[in-house]
Amino acid sequence: MNIKNKMTGILGMAVLAIFSFSAIAGGSYKKKSKDIVDTAVAAGSFNTLVAAVKAAGLVDTLKGDGPFTVFAPTDEAFAKLPAGTIENLLKPENKAQLASILTYHVVSGKVKAKDVVSLTEAKTVQGDKVNIMVKDGGVVLNGNSNVVSTDITTSNGVIHVIDTVILPPTS
Repeated sequence: MNIKNKMTGILGMAVLAIFSFSAIAGGSYKKKSKDIVDTAVAAGSFNTLVAAVKAAGLVDTLKGDGPFTVFAPTDEAFAKLPAGTIENLLKPENKAQLASILTYHVVSGKVKAKDVVSLTEAKTVQGDKVNIMVKDGGVVLNGNSNVVSTDITTSNGVIHVIDTVILPPTS
């Protein structure tokens, strides 16, 4: 093997090593966690929540650094509201009320399930407190909304899934 062929082989291995290292260091095999909004979109069971977050202008906030804890109502939870409620809240003139309801589902910080069970209340981003109690081995918010899934980790917080939309006392 002549020197030119050796150099070409060494150069080829170096290039391969550089590409391999870059793939390992920041490559696609290592999936980064999605933020709260992208996680909700990907789940497919929060379509109403995502539409409401968009209508309230809260997408950028919930894609922000956080961390946030979101008690996320499913589409079925929103379906429990009286007929016409969602459509009414999604109107531009009701943006402030919608934002108030949505931010009532958000707590600053990353509160995992093991921490939630020791709380009796939590101050929401909206400003009012949500009541928390442990009942029959599960967590219940404001006496009527059950936490049905916990600790869905996102890049900027955590999501706990709830089965009923919770309303702030001032809405």
